[in-house]
Amino acid sequence: MEFNGRRPGDGETMTVADGVSWLRMPLPFRLNHINLWLLRDGRDCVIVDTGMGTKECHDTWDSVLAGDLQDATISDVVVTHMHPDHAGCAAWLVDRLGADLWMTREEYLMCRVLLTDTNADVPQEALRFYRAAGFSAEQLDTYKAHFGMFGKFVPGMPKSYRRLQEGERPDFGGGAWEILIGRGHSPEHACLLDAERNVLISGDQLLPAISPNVSVWPTEPGANPLGDFLDSLDMLEARLPEDVLVLPAHGPPFRGAHVRLAALRKEHTDKLDMLLENSSSPRRVVDTFGDLFATQIDDRSRVMATGEALAHLHYLVEKGDMVADVDDGHVTWFHRR
Repeated sequence: MEFNGRRPGDGETMTVADGVSWLRMPLPFRLNHINLWLLRDGRDCVIVDTGMGTKECHDTWDSVLAGDLQDATISDVVVTHMHPDHAGCAAWLVDRLGADLWMTREEYLMCRVLLTDTNADVPQEALRFYRAAGFSAEQLDTYKAHFGMFGKFVPGMPKSYRRLQEGERPDFGGGAWEILIGRGHSPEHACLLDAERNVLISGDQLLPAISPNVSVWPTEPGANPLGDFLDSLDMLEARLPEDVLVLPAHGPPFRGAHVRLAALRKEHTDKLDMLLENSSSPRRVVDTFGDLFATQIDDRSRVMATGEALAHLHYLVEKGDMVADVDDGHVTWFHRR
């Protein structure tokens, strides 16, 4: 099926493959939508990803459930990974529909962990993490003011779930969807591959126009998520047919997975090369933003930019191409070996 720019409007559905419908859900950000997927087998239906736990998404779901899905029996809600636009309505939908929640273990447990930050004090570990990256006192105050926002968009999670595991083929909507696990963007991201229909639900692991955020966070300050992400690109290249229909969380469905995987790999290796070229003298994390981002980094984007910069820097340190030194003020300085 060729789309030629066609897409559903917010809260509308469109068939993209036999038994698979595309539901577009609005988001309150610059990235203003998420694609959700409905797997149908007659009246039976499985939902893949949920939207944010906001009134706008709840109202949109109310309209869909009373409209296109009014005669459906919805047995399962699948969440590809923990981020609020994917998991935010999970508890609300599961409770309303009496459905089962399916997630990988690491994603489900990380949601439960992050919910404990709601209305909690900012951990000293997090303040040390961003101070080491070069945040000023004023920037740390801004971070503290926005701490614990996960619970604003994911108001809760079901207290039980069914586990998705690598290589399993659960029957969702009349099809055997093989679970492929990607890492780097999130801990244990589930992609769903139906080999018979040649369709991949890729979540954020493979997007048509942008790279998903790959970041280091204060909960695991020494992580190397970019290494995980590049390994996942290799895995997907080995597992996916070139002509598979990719159903991403953002942007239109597309074919040409191998070309897109190569472009993502080059995007990150180009950034790594730029960091090395410009790091003959020591720099803090915040000093590297100009190498990595085309837009100006401000209070809204500084935390994610820091995480992504650290992901690239840690990758180079682990490879042995770069060195990280900590000064007497506990700020980390990176330079080429």
